[in-house]
Amino acid sequence: MKLPLYQLDAFSGRVFAGNPAAVCPLEQWLPEATMQAIAAENNLAETAFFVGGGGRYAIRWFTPALEAELCGHATLASAAVVMTKLEPSLESVRFSTQRAGELGVEREGELYVLDFPAWDAKPVVVPDGLERALGARPQQVLAGKRDLLCVLADANTVKNLKPEMAGLKRIGKPVIATAPGGGNGFGDVDFVSRFFAPSHGIDEDPVTGSAHCTLTPYWAKVLGKAKLGARQLSPRGGELAVELKGERVRIAGRVAPYLEGTIDV
Repeated sequence: MKLPLYQLDAFSGRVFAGNPAAVCPLEQWLPEATMQAIAAENNLAETAFFVGGGGRYAIRWFTPALEAELCGHATLASAAVVMTKLEPSLESVRFSTQRAGELGVEREGELYVLDFPAWDAKPVVVPDGLERALGARPQQVLAGKRDLLCVLADANTVKNLKPEMAGLKRIGKPVIATAPGGGNGFGDVDFVSRFFAPSHGIDEDPVTGSAHCTLTPYWAKVLGKAKLGARQLSPRGGELAVELKGERVRIAGRVAPYLEGTIDV
């Protein structure tokens, strides 16, 4: 069986930056083990599979190790495939999910804008081993719906982290490291972040849209503003424009197509 496969760099206007995602449109769902095997073969942070048409699709995401609850960059990439390849007349698309509800994506010029849930985070006691594994002392640690949010002193501390992945894996949850922007070369954004998820089969994710479901409400409250500019400081790097709108978060970014072909399954 031959299946179409696209690879795109999300949250970047150029290739070789942002977060690469594989997108595999389907006429009907494959067995879960087959989708997991395809994701492992692609060996990208996420491979998205979707079925549907007429601007409404059901979507699922797989890391090389497991099925993800929510993924931003692969949803952005999937919407770009729908709106440029499959249904180019569309300016918006709706995705239904098993665990994250209804998600929307709109096209606004060169940007694709995700409509995602907002996830509040609450302060927690610092887990044993977190500081040593992260390689820095958080000023505050909060627990969100999925991730631990570690607030560090400044953007350069986030940029220069060299975490111990085996230690972070033992924490058992993805870890977001974040700090305010401003100064020291980061004055053009409101906050920065990095995302580590060795417990989910991803040591460091280049640009993590879903992490901004937690980051956006936190920084909106701290900075007292709903619209924010963000940068993820992975080696590939990425730019996001985010906005808190009640219980939802709008996450905007560009998408750069990289590869288009077929796979044999």
